Amino acid sequence: MIPAAMKRQLARWRLKDPAFAYLLDTDDSEVVSVDCETTSLNVKEAELLSIGAVKIRGQRILSSESFYLLVKPERRPEAGSVKIHGLRPRDVSDGLSPREAVSQLLAFIGGRPLVGYYLEYDVAVLNKYVRDITGIGLPNRQIEVSGRFYDYKIRQQPDSHIDLRLATLVDELGVPALPRHDALNDAITAGMMYLALKKRGFG
Repeated sequence: MIPAAMKRQLARWRLKDPAFAYLLDTDDSEVVSVDCETTSLNVKEAELLSIGAVKIRGQRILSSESFYLLVKPERRPEAGSVKIHGLRPRDVSDGLSPREAVSQLLAFIGGRPLVGYYLEYDVAVLNKYVRDITGIGLPNRQIEVSGRFYDYKIRQQPDSHIDLRLATLVDELGVPALPRHDALNDAITAGMMYLALKKRGFG
C-alpha cells in the first residue's frame, strides 16, 4: 500500500496546473457534503445536471455557506431522467458548462474531506471532469454515510440484514426528510445523517 504522503506527492507531480495545488492541502477543520444530479446512473454515460454542496463545521451545517449550480449537459435530459430529478431541458439550458461548474466546486471544497450518501458514484462522475481539468482525480478523503450507518447498526445487531435505503437512514437517525432528488437538499440530508452518526460515535 502506498503511504498517503507519497500519494499526495505523486498527485502534485501529475497536476496540470499548480493553481489547483490547494486541493492537496488537507483541511480537516470542516467537511463538505456533496451531491450531484445526473442524466444517468451509469457513470460512463452520466452527465452533470446540478451540483449541491454544503460545509459542515463541528456539529453545525453551515447553510449560509452552501453551493448550488445548474449544469448544461451536452445531450438533452431524457424523460425518464426528468421524472426523477425534475430538471427539464429548459431548466438547465442556461446552466454553466460542466468545466466551469466543476472548477467552481473545486474552489468551494478545497482540501476538505467529502461526505455523501453513495458518494462513490458522485465522485466517479465528477472525476470525469476533474481529471480533464487538473490531471488528477479528487484527492479529498471520502466519508460514506451509508458505510458509517452500517457500522452503527451491525454493532447493535450483529449478523442482521442492514437496510441502507436513504428513507431508512433518515427515519432511523431521526433527521428531517427534505424533498429528494434536489442536489442541495440531498447534500444537506447527507450532512445531517453524518452529524447524527457522529453524535452516536460513528463520525
